[in-house]
Amino acid sequence: MPDGNHGPFEPRIVAFFCNWCTYLASDLAGTSRMKYAPNTRVVRVMCSGRVDPQFVLDAFARGADGVLIGGCHPGDCHYQEGNYKMLRRFHLLKRLLAQMGIEDERCRLEWISAAEADKLKAAVNDMVEKVRALGPLHLAIPKEEFAEEEVAVS
Repeated sequence: MPDGNHGPFEPRIVAFFCNWCTYLASDLAGTSRMKYAPNTRVVRVMCSGRVDPQFVLDAFARGADGVLIGGCHPGDCHYQEGNYKMLRRFHLLKRLLAQMGIEDERCRLEWISAAEADKLKAAVNDMVEKVRALGPLHLAIPKEEFAEEEVAVS
């Protein structure tokens, strides 16, 4: 699907990766010279449980076409229960995104350990393909809301 004069649409994916597992898997994928879609911009967080739903909403509001959250496998969290906290938040976040009209495939949670570079590669490639098929995310954010926020901050 062409995107103006700039060629085919390439989705922008924001990835929130746990420092102890998924971020290390992405590092291993890089050092192993695995090839996967370069569409992700990684934000390293200490734990997936620290990903506030507002971070995801902000990513979409700032132009992300998809958000990938990666954390340790349940039971293997460096902080004992952080990934369970993320899982509870994720279910609520998905309901909110659906009410906003954002397709289910645009936000994804994956459990990827530090040794699973191949799983990271597969998850990123799969998400990029699914979001590419959906096309760009066009959020209708009224300009008045931003103006009100600017006045409140000033």
